[in-house]
Amino acid sequence: MSVAIVQLGDVASSIMGQAPPSQDCNTDGVGTPFVKAGEFGTSRPVIREWTTRPLKFAKRSDVLLCVVGATCGKINRGEDCAIGRSVAAIRPDPDRLDNEYLYYFLGTWTERLRKRSQGAAQTVITREMVEDLEMPLPPLAEQRRIAAILDKADALRTKRRETIAKLDQLLQSLFSDLFGDPVTNDRAWRDDVKLGDVADIASGITKGRRASGSVRSVPYLAVANVQDRHLRLDSIKSIEATEAEIDRYRLLVNDLVLTEGGDPDKLGRGALWDGSVPDCIHQNHVFRVRVTSKDVDPIFLNWLVGSSRGKRYFLSVAKQTTGIASINMSQLKSFPLLIPPIDLQARFSAMVSAFEKWRFQFGESAKALDHLFESLQQRAFTGKL
Repeated sequence: MSVAIVQLGDVASSIMGQAPPSQDCNTDGVGTPFVKAGEFGTSRPVIREWTTRPLKFAKRSDVLLCVVGATCGKINRGEDCAIGRSVAAIRPDPDRLDNEYLYYFLGTWTERLRKRSQGAAQTVITREMVEDLEMPLPPLAEQRRIAAILDKADALRTKRRETIAKLDQLLQSLFSDLFGDPVTNDRAWRDDVKLGDVADIASGITKGRRASGSVRSVPYLAVANVQDRHLRLDSIKSIEATEAEIDRYRLLVNDLVLTEGGDPDKLGRGALWDGSVPDCIHQNHVFRVRVTSKDVDPIFLNWLVGSSRGKRYFLSVAKQTTGIASINMSQLKSFPLLIPPIDLQARFSAMVSAFEKWRFQFGESAKALDHLFESLQQRAFTGKL
């Protein structure tokens, strides 16, 4: 069957967002829901703000596109709301273009639109860039058939991600059941020990010319690689370092790596090093915490530092400038620990290790489903589905 190729602007209109005055916005639910790129969710926006002076409107049958900033190109299904300048609402002509077909089509353009975005200081996707996109336009019935197939594949991916999230929630519940409230210490665990008393803490290597000695290239852990209780190692950089520096900064299995700063809500973000990248060292904005005491289990420490106790402490001592917060070595060493019995810590550690194996298996399954979905998506818009 021959399928017509049209420009998106021929079968859909683009409504570019406009921010209402800040004094006309609120978080009390008064007025019209107001969506910016920061409210984009997994599928639809999460409404957190409202405005009494909406300027540009989206509909639930639209597809929302982030057009400004680091997440430009990201899409969400529409919502009846006002939209800010970082969002465009792509509104299909219902007589020619199915909105779910449009949603999945734009999903194939997320990365390509991001690469095409303009601007040195802040990237922008223009109306023309969107409306000039060429898309296959089969009859509406065929569009709906394709969208239904992709819906089913996407639902499988969503269920897998939800399962992984539930595993994380279950571990959080286990931590609370075993150790109580880490802020109030309602189990009266020993609390007169600082982190610096039980661990060797070090900052990492700095970039720049090495002072002396021959160098070689080694992988190094940057802030972006350290997430909340997990590592992101799909993209890891290298640095030239001397042998002495490599020995000094080399990460060992069960070293806790913590970010020095960033968004205030991410302070104390850390993960245990798993040794999966040989000879890896860490940069100066990542602290390395190596437990030296038999009274503290590294896995328990990771969860304690990332708990509400850790987040409150780091926020209370951090230096904050223009929305960025940071902690220094002295503040990290002074973090007030809780020390439950080591056998209880070990019990929790064993549970986490078992859950991590399950999480890995589910994660690999999720990757396979992602690959399947992407394959179906590409076939759908090349006439092969």
